[in-house]
Amino acid sequence: MGNRSSLLIYFSVLTAVILWGISFVWSNSILVNGLPALTLIFFRMSLAAFILTTTSLILKKLKKISLKDVPTFILLSFLEPFLYFIGETFGLQYVNSVTISSVIISTIPVFAMIAGILFLRENISPINIFGIFITIPGALLVVFEKGEFDISHSLGILFLILAVFSAVGYSVIVKKLADRYNSYTIVTYQHLLAAIYFLPLFLIFEGSTFSFSKITSSEIILPLAALALLCSSLAFILFINSIRYLGVAKSNIFTALVPAISAAASCFMGKEEMSYTKLAGVLIVITGVIIAQKKQKINSSLKAESFPS
Repeated sequence: MGNRSSLLIYFSVLTAVILWGISFVWSNSILVNGLPALTLIFFRMSLAAFILTTTSLILKKLKKISLKDVPTFILLSFLEPFLYFIGETFGLQYVNSVTISSVIISTIPVFAMIAGILFLRENISPINIFGIFITIPGALLVVFEKGEFDISHSLGILFLILAVFSAVGYSVIVKKLADRYNSYTIVTYQHLLAAIYFLPLFLIFEGSTFSFSKITSSEIILPLAALALLCSSLAFILFINSIRYLGVAKSNIFTALVPAISAAASCFMGKEEMSYTKLAGVLIVITGVIIAQKKQKINSSLKAESFPS
């Protein structure tokens, strides 16, 4: 692979990670402007499913699912995006902090590595273990930045932990499908099924109060469209392309940058202040996640693609 091709691949993965980092800011902006969480998730999944289906059909990448694999796809989509986005979106709503949310979500590669050891018998080196453990004090520095921790804060943390473990479960299950289906097929059906999952929840809990005038306001529709088009569609395609050339391990290292990008974007947009304590915590978590994946083999537990929001 030539230098120009290498630069293009690295540009792709960096663009994907930057979009995922900014996604926390856009989601938080939508929630702050009064759009309920389930409405946000349902319309994000529906728009993304439409975009991914159209793209996959145009590129002729969408494969027919074997009948025996249907239950696996159903479970896969239930874990992610369904449970994952419930955890991430409600966690962000209760915590109301882009930085805290993105730092907790950024531990997914760490716990995925642990799942690889427990369920897939992956090998792990002492330096990987060291990286896993040093992420803990970093996350605590961010969460306990002001020495305060109220009940709504803790509820948000629990939702975010749900998101983390849902993504880890997804990583284990998707490995069984990756050898038979391409990334476009897996990701497209994920979002189609997720839209179906979220439809009854949206109708039951928020359908009666829903108003198209609310969702079509510029404060809502612009970041919502950006989430569906850029973060749930374009970023996935770019990241999949980088995995094809760099491998899963090298590509996933870049996801450690998500909390730093979220914090920087939130600070730049005037949403949050960046204290020295919070900055130190972010840097420690980033360092730990990178070390945890250091010297990880390409055919590791995440060989089948697992992605952030």
